[in-house]
Amino acid sequence: MARFNKMQVLDAIVSTGMVPVYYNKDVETAKQVVKACYEGGVRAFEFTNRGDFAHEVFAELIKFTAKECPEMILGVGSIVDAGTASLYLQLGANFIVGPLFNPEIAKVCNRRLVPYTPGCGSVSEIGFAQEVGCDLCKIFPAGNVGGPSFVKNIKAPMPWSMIMATGAVEPTEENLSAWFKAGVTCVGMGSKLFPKEMISAGNWEAISTLCRDALATIKKYR
Repeated sequence: MARFNKMQVLDAIVSTGMVPVYYNKDVETAKQVVKACYEGGVRAFEFTNRGDFAHEVFAELIKFTAKECPEMILGVGSIVDAGTASLYLQLGANFIVGPLFNPEIAKVCNRRLVPYTPGCGSVSEIGFAQEVGCDLCKIFPAGNVGGPSFVKNIKAPMPWSMIMATGAVEPTEENLSAWFKAGVTCVGMGSKLFPKEMISAGNWEAISTLCRDALATIKKYR
């Protein structure tokens, strides 16, 4: 069961403006990454369902987070079907994110008042997702579906839209300023926030610094 309610989850995502996106099959590495992000100011983190037995890693990670990072809201990404969403909700996922829009997932999440952020590649998909209660919609892959200009053009006729950009997002002032000037609510950031050399070296403080700097840049341009 989720530790945080829907309003708490959305508030954390909106207030910080960034959701790190990460997967590692090694539980201990995943723990250290989450903790590094937490110490860097992150309060919502997406663990992606991308490997065999990923749910087992998530189960350990969410127990660790509750104890060591009490204000961290842990969710799960790369969810494409209702059955997998149900599995992770049972393990305590506080939000569900997907690369596509599946209304059956929305039903499962709405029943438990857990936010569902689907991946959308068109204005119509965003509209359909909003109809079934998706408060925050992800444009994905953000760099390929139109970039910041796509967000700006969505917000013109649909100013109520809450948009997360994931894909082609980098922790640089040039990149982040473009997305937030266009009107995104938040960004999802993966590999650029977790350079392989930093992970291999166990340089967790460097990851904390990347998070801290990215959050400061986001705050500057909101």
